[in-house]
This record gives sequence, C-alpha cells and structure tokens, in this order.
Amino acid sequence: MGIRTVAVHSTADADAMHVRLADESVCIGPPPSRDSYLNMPAIISAATITGADAIHPGIGFLSENARFAQMVEEHGFVFIGPSPEHLALMGDKVQAKDAAIRFEIPVVPGSEGEIRGEAEALACARKVGFPVLIKAAAGGGGKGMRVANVEAELMPAYSMARSEAMKAFGNDAVYMEKYLSHPRHIEIQILADNHGNVVHLGERDCSLQRRHQKVLEEAPSPALNAKQRAHIGGIAADAMTKMGYRSLGTIEFLFQDGEFYFIEMNTRLQVEHPVTEMITGLDLVREQIRVGSGAPLGFTQNDVVISGHSIECRINAEDPETFLPSPGKVVDFHAPGGLGVRVDSALYGGYRIPPQYDSLAAKLIVHGKSRNECLMRLRRALEEMVITGIKTSTPLHQRLIAAPDFLNGEYDIRWLEKFVAR
Repeated sequence: MGIRTVAVHSTADADAMHVRLADESVCIGPPPSRDSYLNMPAIISAATITGADAIHPGIGFLSENARFAQMVEEHGFVFIGPSPEHLALMGDKVQAKDAAIRFEIPVVPGSEGEIRGEAEALACARKVGFPVLIKAAAGGGGKGMRVANVEAELMPAYSMARSEAMKAFGNDAVYMEKYLSHPRHIEIQILADNHGNVVHLGERDCSLQRRHQKVLEEAPSPALNAKQRAHIGGIAADAMTKMGYRSLGTIEFLFQDGEFYFIEMNTRLQVEHPVTEMITGLDLVREQIRVGSGAPLGFTQNDVVISGHSIECRINAEDPETFLPSPGKVVDFHAPGGLGVRVDSALYGGYRIPPQYDSLAAKLIVHGKSRNECLMRLRRALEEMVITGIKTSTPLHQRLIAAPDFLNGEYDIRWLEKFVAR
C-alpha cells in the first residue's frame, strides 16, 4: 500500500524479521511482555517520536484492550481496529452473551449473566440440565473452565473455576452454559466500515484444538452446506450492523446437530485469517487498514465469492510428541512453494527463537479447487518444509492429515485430544 512502517520490539526480538523489514524500529523494553509489548506508554511514545499516524495492534497482547485503544485515540492516532466501546463490550463474556441475545444471535442455554453464589449455580444447573460448563467471564485460552456432569460435581467445579479465574484474570466472575458433547468450532469472519456497510466472508472450521488452542483450521467447513453458511453468516452480519461495529471481527460458534450457539467474539485480526483470504481473494489486513483510514468497503456481500478450499497448519516450535516448547537457533529454514502454497513466517537461517513468547513459528496455508486437491498439496508442502535446529509440530500435522476421520471431515473439538493421546 506504500505506507511506511515502524516496528516496535523488545530486546529479545531485536533480530526478529518484522524489525528487519520495517522502515523504522523502536525498542520498547526488556523481554518480559509486561515491560514491553504490554507497556502502553512506551508504545505511544514510539508512535509519537516517529511521527506515526496509526497503530495496528497486531493479533495478541493489546489487540483487544479497550483501554489501549482509547489511549491511542486520545493521543491523536488512529487505532486500526474496533471502537474502545466495542472492545470493552465483547471483551467481557457475560456482556458479550447479553449483547448476542439482544442482537438475535443464537446462544448456548445457560445463565443470564454472572453466577452469584452456590444457590444460584445449583438453580441454574437444574434449569439448564446436566452436564454444564462453568466459564470465567473474563476468560480465554481455556483458563477458568470446569465441567460438572452431575449435581455432586457442581460445587467443586464452581469453586475451582472461580479460583482459576481470579488467578488468571484478577476477576473471579463466572457464568454457566449447557455443556455440548460433540460440537464443532465454527467462526464467521466479519468486515465492517464506518459507513454502515457490513459483509461476512464465510466461515472457518477451527475444531482441531489441543487444550483449547487451535492447531489446524480450514475453510469452508466440511460440516456446513451453502444454506447453513448463508444463514449463520447473515445473522452475524445483521448483528454487527445493528451494533454499529467497524473493522475486522470474528464471531465464534459451537455447531452441533445442525444448530449454532454463540461462544464469543474476537475483535481483532485472527491468526487463522489467511484461510479466509485464500478462499475469497481478499487481503484482510489491507481492508482493515482501509477501514481504519475511513474508506468505505469497495464491495458488497454479493461480490464475495467463496472459491475452493484452504487449510492452515500452525507450525509451532515445540516437541511434536510432548508439546514442550523448543526455542533456540534455527539452523536451516526452507519454505515450501508452488501453486496454492503460502507460508507466513518470521523464520530465517540463523534466527534464534526466544523462549519468552508464543511458540508459533510459521503458518503453512494451502489452497486447492477442492478439499481433496488442497489435502494433496498440503501433504506435499509438509514434506517439503525444512526447519532444523529446533523441534517443530510438522510431524504432528503429517500424522493428522493422514487420519481417516480428518480425511472424511468427521471430527469435533475433542477429537484431537484423543488423537494425540493414542
């Protein structure tokens, strides 16, 4: 787009690829994220001294922090994302569920808000019916979640969920939902501008998860047909129109027995956004920046065409058997190529992966005219990928895409845990 960029980084990331490729870079602190990537004044100072116009919050750390977005705007910068009000609304899961009900998005049966006390927990569980899931209101990443299959398990689960929530988020508020036994994780990608235009860009199937962390994503979902896709996409787009939402957003659902149930909304760019780009031909980051600049969408819902199939494998710097992190020096790195193959990565030969941050090392994204063609290309691309000096999850993906259940598209959010335990 011809826009000059400034990269901020910690001392641990001084040699990172984004630092080397940016027009300018500013060190904002030492390795601990609280002293660098979560240091709001340091980031604002970096934008000020470099004369930046806008701040893109990325995909982690402060990307969904309403206070940071407000600080960015108060200092005269454009926040490339939703409004602080929408970040705050959808960042609290109880409020987000209330908003979903208000905007006519289907939700999992459960409490109307925070569960206040054991008596209320018991009454709600009996109304919803066992099994139930108790979840942290300020949660994420699987923390502060407990299942109670029968009444005798409810109070211990309630207490443990509150305790975990307080330790992880500094907030012990919890709420309750019906526990679904075999759901898929389906998310709808939304794009909205400042002029009331909203489109959905189809769905992504993110059901392959380990400990609530996504491992592989594909689009479209093998579980949905065109009618279901249009139905839930329309509901999501209508809700965002009523909300007055702007920028990218992802509305996440559980899907079981033909029914969709709202989980949460991610008010940022997703790690798995490339699979949507591959099937729509749209550059989501470019569109996000255009919307941030005040430009209207350059297309309507009728212009969005889903073409072919795409799969993304998250290549993590970790042992494929034990899942222990494997930071260290990358000796050799060869990215696969060819028609329909894309690799998003910050790796290069000689780069040292720091131990302080997420283990995601590369994203291998493959596109084909059909799911079968996509899988054939993915199998070849995984064989072609070379990363030496560290352990990676590549062998896990090779096992995974050869499994009959995966090949047939017959999996749910609990399938991968059982698969890796074999």
